Amino acid sequence: MHDAVATAVDDGDSLYLAGFTHLIPFAAGHEIIRQGRTDLELIRATPDLIYDQLIAAGCARKVTFSWAGNPGVGSLPAFRRAAEEGYPTEIELEEYTHFGMIAALEAGASNLPFMPLRGFIGSDLPEHNDNIARVESPFDDDYVYAVAPIEPDVAVVRAQRADEDGNAHLWGIQGEVKLAALAADTVILSVEEQCSEETIRSDPNRTVITADEVDHVVVEPYGSHPSYAQGYYGRDNEAYLSWAETAADRDTVEAWLDEWVYGVDDRREYVEKLGTERILDLEPETAYATPVNMGEYR
Repeated sequence: MHDAVATAVDDGDSLYLAGFTHLIPFAAGHEIIRQGRTDLELIRATPDLIYDQLIAAGCARKVTFSWAGNPGVGSLPAFRRAAEEGYPTEIELEEYTHFGMIAALEAGASNLPFMPLRGFIGSDLPEHNDNIARVESPFDDDYVYAVAPIEPDVAVVRAQRADEDGNAHLWGIQGEVKLAALAADTVILSVEEQCSEETIRSDPNRTVITADEVDHVVVEPYGSHPSYAQGYYGRDNEAYLSWAETAADRDTVEAWLDEWVYGVDDRREYVEKLGTERILDLEPETAYATPVNMGEYR
């Protein structure tokens, strides 16, 4: 991951860390923080803990989003401090509805100049977002709204497994992973395990990401913790609950970053720090694929 981030992510880039509910690329976000990237436009349909951490570390200048919060817990304290107080950096906000943002990604993925939708009729979001515009129908007196394409400089997407070329199997909730990969200029694919081409070919319905979309393939076991990877490990709910208290205060969030991001060299050290017992507690009762080999972390 270090090499992929060092090569693909520059200061000032627009960055999409994809993944909805599971397969959120926390390891990539932590590596971006460790490498001191700044002035980033962070794009994500659901900014949650990983974007709160990136904001707390001073990486962001702008957040483009459609919902922001700690799922099931509350708001994002670092996000709010940056938006309301300009700490540690001031951030610009560009807000959409969920469908509006996915439509913008669809436009980017399809190389279209805009995507029409009815979803903003009756909303005041167009008054606050220059990338949402009213469009008159060329066929009658009707109208819709259109969104400009979202085309990130870099997207980081995760899947359960991939071959060495970057053909990846993904199952469970797919979210906007495919669209983000198609819309971005550069794609980092992070997976739980590498598998053979034969394994990928054995189940083509699961091949959501293909090699032609991918620039970097990174094998990163437990790269989505504290979110989950279906069939490999469950969601660490305690981490989400504790983040609300940790991030509520500047000092405690900075101490957390010092311990869990700057204080480890890579994801392997992060997993070792979590400990085998905590990792084993997250193993799913029913596995939908061969689990990652735990041996290298014991």
